[in-house]
Amino acid sequence: MHYSSESYLEIRNPRFIVTHAAKNPSTKNGLDYIGKIPLLNACTVEISSKLRYYIEECALLCSPKDIYICNGTDVEYMQMLKILRKSGTIESLPKYENCWLAKTNPADVARVEKCTFISTDLKSDAIPIPRKGIIGELGNWISPYDMEKAISERFPGCMKGRTMYVIPFSMGPVGSPLSKIGIEITDSAYVVCSMRIMTRMGEKVLEALGNDTFVKCLHSVGVPKHNSKVSITHSWPCDPERTIILHKPAKNEIVSYGSGYGGNSLLGKKCFALRIGSTIARKEGWLAEHMLVCFPFFYIAPS
Repeated sequence: MHYSSESYLEIRNPRFIVTHAAKNPSTKNGLDYIGKIPLLNACTVEISSKLRYYIEECALLCSPKDIYICNGTDVEYMQMLKILRKSGTIESLPKYENCWLAKTNPADVARVEKCTFISTDLKSDAIPIPRKGIIGELGNWISPYDMEKAISERFPGCMKGRTMYVIPFSMGPVGSPLSKIGIEITDSAYVVCSMRIMTRMGEKVLEALGNDTFVKCLHSVGVPKHNSKVSITHSWPCDPERTIILHKPAKNEIVSYGSGYGGNSLLGKKCFALRIGSTIARKEGWLAEHMLVCFPFFYIAPS
């Protein structure tokens, strides 16, 4: 991997933001490091300074034991399945090929609209303001200050003992002028496997990205390993009592904590394709749609 000289970035710390010098990765014992955190794999695609800064920002906030940059290969997919199977998160259903059963925590089985927020300077930029005495039903707003406060109360050290996975993904065909690229950072191998199914992901996306901007997607199940304060049900790590999903359209940023459920953890879905996608579309003059295109089949049996 190739990196530019030392630069500066903003790093989230508990309750405040400070400026931090982003040092070039060092090599020790045959491994590359970002900061003091080792990279588990060698990436064959050059990583832009913007992406490196984002990875380091998240790593300094979440304190993972190591970092893995996803390449989107079949070998990687099988490795992720092996990790999930070993941890008890999934089990194979033998009657079908490549069919897996995931037994989730009963408290983490759906999207949580009441814990989903849009952060803007003005409330009216995020949701319609109802008349006095009427409770609005069209979304939840949070101030930028309260968003940072929510992050600082949950994310510091949330990935201790876990691997931080960096997932480059494309919403739409890789390289298409109509597609948008995101980078999801997560501590869930389940998310890695699912994002491979739901999006185009891997090193080809990094090649298409170059040094352009991307939608920043940070996710954590919220269960550092060896943390006795948070219980794990059915080997499904989550922190449902503190789950929160945050969006900051001004910075094309998504932050999700505490849930492994797809609608809350696969940030290319509702979070990117619908919410952030809508704000990008408004700026660029197009329409964001979140839907499924299917082809009907008709079977006719003659008598």
